[in-house]
Amino acid sequence: MRLVLYTGKGGVGKTTTAAASALQCAAQGKRTLLISADSSHSLSDVLGKKVGPQPIAIADNLQAVEVDARVEMGRHWGKISEFLVALFRHQGIEGVVAEELALLPGAEELTTLLAVDEFARSGEFDFAVVDCAPTDTTLRLLTLPEVAHGSIRLLLKIQRALALVMTPLVRNVVSAPLPDASVFAEAEWLLYAKLRALRSRIIDPETSVRLVLTTEKMVIEEARRAFTDLCLFGLHCDAVVVNRLLPEAATREPFFREWGEVQQERLAEIGELFAPLRTLTANLGEEEIIGPEALLAHGAALFSSCRPDDVLCRTRAIEFHSEGGRCSVSIPLPGATLDNVDITRVDGELLIRTQTVSRALKLPRRMASLEVSQAQLREGVLSVFFHGASVADPKGSRQADVEA
Repeated sequence: MRLVLYTGKGGVGKTTTAAASALQCAAQGKRTLLISADSSHSLSDVLGKKVGPQPIAIADNLQAVEVDARVEMGRHWGKISEFLVALFRHQGIEGVVAEELALLPGAEELTTLLAVDEFARSGEFDFAVVDCAPTDTTLRLLTLPEVAHGSIRLLLKIQRALALVMTPLVRNVVSAPLPDASVFAEAEWLLYAKLRALRSRIIDPETSVRLVLTTEKMVIEEARRAFTDLCLFGLHCDAVVVNRLLPEAATREPFFREWGEVQQERLAEIGELFAPLRTLTANLGEEEIIGPEALLAHGAALFSSCRPDDVLCRTRAIEFHSEGGRCSVSIPLPGATLDNVDITRVDGELLIRTQTVSRALKLPRRMASLEVSQAQLREGVLSVFFHGASVADPKGSRQADVEA
């Protein structure tokens, strides 16, 4: 099933764009689901109809749902939450406060994504559109499966082994609640079964992220950083949506003429910064875009040259190379520079840090024991070379020594 996620800085119109995309696709005959994964849940306001945690019909071929993170947490984190609530209450924390403290960091984002994955796997829809939270929250949401699976699984094994030995002994002398086998079983199920499936869904070529922005400088810079970080984790971006452009009639007015010129300059800049992504544009309307009829018209204008469910661009994936004595890895990092990227090899993994996120990339066995020798960044692709690889300096590339 085709899955498209819309994200961007708060207030740029991502909910409107997501809803317009879904309505347009439904009008073209695709069984479509529109999902709100934003805790502010403004989808009901945009559609002009109350949307809840169960899918409801909005138009022919279109259903909408607002994921209730608390309900989903009860399903996926039930045993873990019950144990934490009992532990906090034992310490004298009562009622709602204990329940609030039992909300694990990142749990809401994770359960939201699990709900999206379940809808995608249901087989009831051809196309799903997700209205994501603002950019920084979305990055945590989309990178959480890999981060959690990689960093927590070892800790879980150790703690479970200790609990099997110590819990029967400690129960006799400690009155505080202790985790039992069901708590660890639920945690393992989440980490090994659900998160692995979730990771496959997120990096699937049929899943795309689209960045929604306006022509304000700060918005462009945030979207550019998000594009770099999403590529680092192997997620596929296929388009940027530029909202609230002044229509031609407005730019002929003296008051708006200079503003219109700036917008056109910024639009050209966006095309260069986010290449090779497709750029879709939408003009500022005379009225707010609320209700299915207005959203459908907006979607028709936005996707006048393509379909909402098309894969609008194919970006490069992470590639490992090994020929003779040459070993290297190529990682798409559009918009990055060597000045704001740190590279280190740690225990068979290549740790890559950008300005906002870091990723531990598992290296193939042949490269896992090699030391990082050099890195170069050319045309938005970071190439990391390992000892034993002689590196020629391609024309126009930047090259630097990197400490392992």
